[in-house]
Amino acid sequence: MPVHLTEPAELLAVPGVRLGTVAAGIRYRERDDLVLMELAAGSSLAAVFTRNAFCAAPVVVAREHLAAGGARCLLINAGNANAGTGERGLRDAQASCAHVAEVMGCRPEQVLPFSTGVIGEPLPVPRIREAIPGLAARLSADTWIEAMRAIMTTDIVGKGISRRITLLGGTVTLTGIAKGSGMIHPDMATMLSFLASDVSVPTAELQAMLEGAVERSFNCITVDGDTSTNDACVLAATGASGIRLVNADDRRRFMTALQAVCDHLAQAIVRDGEGATKFITLHVTGAATPREARQVADAVAHSPLVKTALFASDPNWGRILAAVGRAGVADLDVSRVRIELGDVLIVEKGGRAPDYSEEAGQRVMGEAEIPIRIHLARGSAEARIHTCDLSFDYVRINAEYRS
Repeated sequence: MPVHLTEPAELLAVPGVRLGTVAAGIRYRERDDLVLMELAAGSSLAAVFTRNAFCAAPVVVAREHLAAGGARCLLINAGNANAGTGERGLRDAQASCAHVAEVMGCRPEQVLPFSTGVIGEPLPVPRIREAIPGLAARLSADTWIEAMRAIMTTDIVGKGISRRITLLGGTVTLTGIAKGSGMIHPDMATMLSFLASDVSVPTAELQAMLEGAVERSFNCITVDGDTSTNDACVLAATGASGIRLVNADDRRRFMTALQAVCDHLAQAIVRDGEGATKFITLHVTGAATPREARQVADAVAHSPLVKTALFASDPNWGRILAAVGRAGVADLDVSRVRIELGDVLIVEKGGRAPDYSEEAGQRVMGEAEIPIRIHLARGSAEARIHTCDLSFDYVRINAEYRS
């Protein structure tokens, strides 16, 4: 079960945004799997996409349409990634946009497509085309919860959060949803996330805000070290409130809320990691550079030996020590490295801390949430990432995914 994670009971409507969901039978039966999000005319839109070279057809098309400006609709399907589908995949993504445009009265390039699910299967465009009129008829401001559930694949728990932000001109709303559970790794993890606010922000400024928030949230999580072909994070600012960010304090307040929303959604993905039973925060300090700190954090977070020890609640601290040592830090003075497991010092001066006991390590490893702190004593740079353990269920879930 997910680690200390429950679905939100309510998500706030965002003026200028309407959503609809429907069961199109793309892969799943008896559940909604297709979402249409309509944005008010004049909305600003920012997005960050996967860096995987085999990016999916909807990513290619969404990037092109985003660059054209004037986005009015987002179309999201679950169960089929439309990735690894070549030229047909591009035609299918474009055709889906055209079908939405016809029903919604906009241009095809004002529709951005997003897909998640199995790679390498053709997108069932006829089913999507048939479902679009029903989607349009269901558009409502109060269907964020339904949309949150409709974009899920192997997720157990829906992921969403809302915030109200008080600015100089009044109060605005920020709501976000995300999906993701496995195939999670920095460079956008394997996820889709859609956020919207009724604040008015120019597109260039909104893009900079989103990139900064993503770098410190969705790019700081990992479940299994695999990046996806379909990752995307989208932020819309409808301007429906008429409220602008008029000064530095407004920008700080909005950015703080945006960061908190992205942090929550990113960490929710790790808490719902496929088969996860532990939520781990890795904090590396005293590095010479931020890149070096991240290098060490990644080495520990991606170690199957560390992750399986965490699943077993086994305080096998030697696996953490070994991962730090193989991280590739040049001229690392191991005699100055300190490693703490929760409130227990486990490594100092090149070996096991004199006061460390197996009982103390076992106590921390038995917890559902475990902080691991690694101090390199080389400088002032640091990095913090979130990960989870690797369980029997992870293998089962991914072995059975296409069956």
